[in-house]
Amino acid sequence: MVSSISLSWSNLSIPFTQQKVKVEQLSNTDLILRCQEGNQPDRVAFEELLRRHQAYVDKILYNLAPDWQDRGDIAQEVWIRVYKKIKSLQEPSKFKGWLSRIATNLFYDQLRKRKRHATPLSLDASINVEDDELKWEVASDLPSPEDNLTTAEFYDQLRQAIADLPDTFRTTIVLREIQGLSYEEIADITQVSLGTVKSRIARARNRLQLLLKPYLENNQ
Repeated sequence: MVSSISLSWSNLSIPFTQQKVKVEQLSNTDLILRCQEGNQPDRVAFEELLRRHQAYVDKILYNLAPDWQDRGDIAQEVWIRVYKKIKSLQEPSKFKGWLSRIATNLFYDQLRKRKRHATPLSLDASINVEDDELKWEVASDLPSPEDNLTTAEFYDQLRQAIADLPDTFRTTIVLREIQGLSYEEIADITQVSLGTVKSRIARARNRLQLLLKPYLENNQ
């Protein structure tokens, strides 16, 4: 289940501004421009932005961390950060991508802070089979969700396969295949080299193909 949040405004000191037009009738760009006026973002306009995009943030965090119980706390921090930084957004038409990057960066900051006591499966490593080295590399790409998610059953299979990946590889494949970020953007967010990003994506795609192969063969 995607968690939802109830954002508390008690500590934000947001002034009330009387609206001449119902915010529900405003475009996202108009809401953002209204939030960028004055000393602080307009509360009513900001609440409407939150209402329209809260599910989007929840979905990003769920895809990145389906097993985390504190996604709601991270989501609330996302919106607090959006409130504080919305005046710095230069192109309101790119709000959704900007919001996605804030959510992803906060998730990755939290991921770095978490200590792992168990050593997860490493997809960076090779697999030795009878003295021969089998590489994870794969030439073909995993088809996009838009092309292949034709049934809810397949979506469930894919979602479970992604959830079963180690955190590092799950994050990278979600950023690339679901959020559509470039390799360079992923390298910047994850603070690893471009080559490492490409390697992780290739190995994560290969692992997903292996996990989904029995399902695909049974449904041909």
